[in-house]
Amino acid sequence: MSKFVFLLGVPLLLSSSVIYAEDDFVTCYSVLKLMNANDGSRLHSHDVKYGSGSGQQSVTAVKNSDDINSHWQIFPALNEECNRGDVIKCGDKIRLKHLTTGTFLHSHHFTAPLSKQHQEVSAFGSESESDTGDDWTVICNGDEWVESEQFKLRHVVTGSYLSLSGQQFGRPIHGQREVVGSDSVTGGSAWKVAEGIYIKHQQKDL
Repeated sequence: MSKFVFLLGVPLLLSSSVIYAEDDFVTCYSVLKLMNANDGSRLHSHDVKYGSGSGQQSVTAVKNSDDINSHWQIFPALNEECNRGDVIKCGDKIRLKHLTTGTFLHSHHFTAPLSKQHQEVSAFGSESESDTGDDWTVICNGDEWVESEQFKLRHVVTGSYLSLSGQQFGRPIHGQREVVGSDSVTGGSAWKVAEGIYIKHQQKDL
């Protein structure tokens, strides 16, 4: 697995043979893939609308690690600010912009398409059309969001956790996993940071 790191504006390609420091942090405006810690599938979206519920753009998870539709960029929460490379702290609120379609990871009280006990997760809006339904709280251990550690995302408005339901879709997105908002933490609620382009935080001179 390759990993791009941007440091002081210079992109460096690091191969999988490089050992990374344990304190590599997730930072604002980095582009990354989110991998479910339970089954290894990546959070995914595409220009396919739900046939029920909100009718908004669907969000799923896929096993293919190379799919370009699985890239998400970290933005500050609505009406909040962060600088490129600012470290995201545990408890911070963020938005995740789907890089291919420009929509934001979103949730609301619509029922999930397959698992009726859960709520729907969709991709919706744009940078000029965003609302608090796009805001998620980063739940992690310690003070900062560390790349190598598991984390959870809790929806700010509804309090639900971004999760896999264990269900899979049929056509036209056959085999893709259902992503839902769960009222409580489940086995499918833990995620890890996977491939991506990371904006490194700037170290101050000693």
